Amino acid sequence: MSHWIIAPVILPALLAPIIAFVMRHDISLARAASFAGTIALAAITVGLLIMSADGSTHVYTLGNWPAPFGIVLVLDRLSAIMLLLTAALALIVLLHATATGWDNRGRHFHALFQFQIMGICGAFLTGDAFNLFVFFEVLLIASYGLMIHGGGRVRLQAGLQYVVMNLAGSTLFLFALGTLYAATGTLNIADLALKVRELPVEDAALIRVAAILLMVVFAIKAALFPVQFWLPATYSNAPAPVAALFAIMTKVGAYAIIRIHAAVFGPDVAVLDGLIGDWLMPAALVTLAIGAIGVLGAKRLMPLLSFSVVASMGTMMIAVAAFTPQATTAALYYLLHSTFSAAALFLLADLVVSRRPGGDALRAEPPIVQNGLFAALFFAGAIGMAGMPPLSGFLGKLVILDAMADTPHMTLSWVAILLGSLLIILGFARAGSILFWKSTALAPDPEDTAQDTPDDTAAKPDSPAPANALEVAPTMAAVAALVLLSVFAGPTTDYLSAASEQLFDGSDYVNAVLNLDEEG
Repeated sequence: MSHWIIAPVILPALLAPIIAFVMRHDISLARAASFAGTIALAAITVGLLIMSADGSTHVYTLGNWPAPFGIVLVLDRLSAIMLLLTAALALIVLLHATATGWDNRGRHFHALFQFQIMGICGAFLTGDAFNLFVFFEVLLIASYGLMIHGGGRVRLQAGLQYVVMNLAGSTLFLFALGTLYAATGTLNIADLALKVRELPVEDAALIRVAAILLMVVFAIKAALFPVQFWLPATYSNAPAPVAALFAIMTKVGAYAIIRIHAAVFGPDVAVLDGLIGDWLMPAALVTLAIGAIGVLGAKRLMPLLSFSVVASMGTMMIAVAAFTPQATTAALYYLLHSTFSAAALFLLADLVVSRRPGGDALRAEPPIVQNGLFAALFFAGAIGMAGMPPLSGFLGKLVILDAMADTPHMTLSWVAILLGSLLIILGFARAGSILFWKSTALAPDPEDTAQDTPDDTAAKPDSPAPANALEVAPTMAAVAALVLLSVFAGPTTDYLSAASEQLFDGSDYVNAVLNLDEEG
């Protein structure tokens, strides 16, 4: 049993209170500690990825209590790649927040940031459904603090909506776990995978109820229809680096659907008879439509980017809903891509909005400093999000279309993805032309400027300073990640394909967690 498996949870969990209580009055010290911890986390996740690359499943039993009675953390290919994604995104966001001074606009940013990383890593590692709930709550508390970082009336209102929605999801989560435990007597994922398949069809009512409740809970986290409405308001009013970090928050919900419903409620479970996929596919299609239409009709930059995240979740969940190894591979590749593309756009939006007199309103204004550089970065992020060549978004949608070719929903999924991509292209082309091409020498109308936007975007300096290298570097790093995903698409999809096969086979996961080989 390797103690490195628990390190991605323990490291930020220990670092956060130290920063909060010892370094809260020294921003330089807090920054140094936060960077040191995040860099160490990145190094650890690389090691864990190498450890799991051979296809073995590694189990960490807390207190040496055996599963299913004790708490277990499980590392396999899927959880390892999600941990590495989290660490890479955290480094990018942390550099932007520090370079732009966002972390100094309120207290405890770095402590909340580390708690957020702890919750995300814990959700990816846990082998127990109840502890998944616990880590979801850690995410909720930390993300609310980050959401309202810097204050402002609109931000507080959006944060309240976010919390209420997620508290409702947490309540449903408890109901689902209670129902699941009543039917099976366990909440360990590996144990559930065995017991659900052993249930007779006549005793399937509680399992079906639990499966649907869990899907609704995870749909809230993943911003799927009909519970996607919280995301645009939350992301568009959050501090830009926080919105960039939140790009992986919806992926936690998607990961939970992939992990729980593929391992426990998979298509081979007779008592469900494909129930999850039948409900998930329509929700994904409508989510994509809502996101694409929102991008096309947005009047502000931040809501446009938020709706693009909704659309990307719909695209990814179309592949997830097929519940096949090939489609899951495509979904995971698109998950990696969409996380970096959303982060790049939100970080760039922060640089642009802070230098425009009218904030993020999509209307012609005088050109801003470094207009050409920002336009080039926006173009790269936009073609990535829209799915145009040569970046990884095009490859991601291509592999999803290919994976859906042999499914009953081929026609609907192809039409939705292609039409949605067209609308997103038009929306981003319109926004980019207004922001960086059209210009006017007239001062903005004060009545137009007084929008319902966060307080930190209401006033801009008369002559904003050009962004320095450190401020631009995080956005460039996120765009570079899209380029790397394109260049190394072959090895990446090979790894993700192996992860999908391991997930759907499930025997190695169950044997490793429950020690069935040793007992046999």
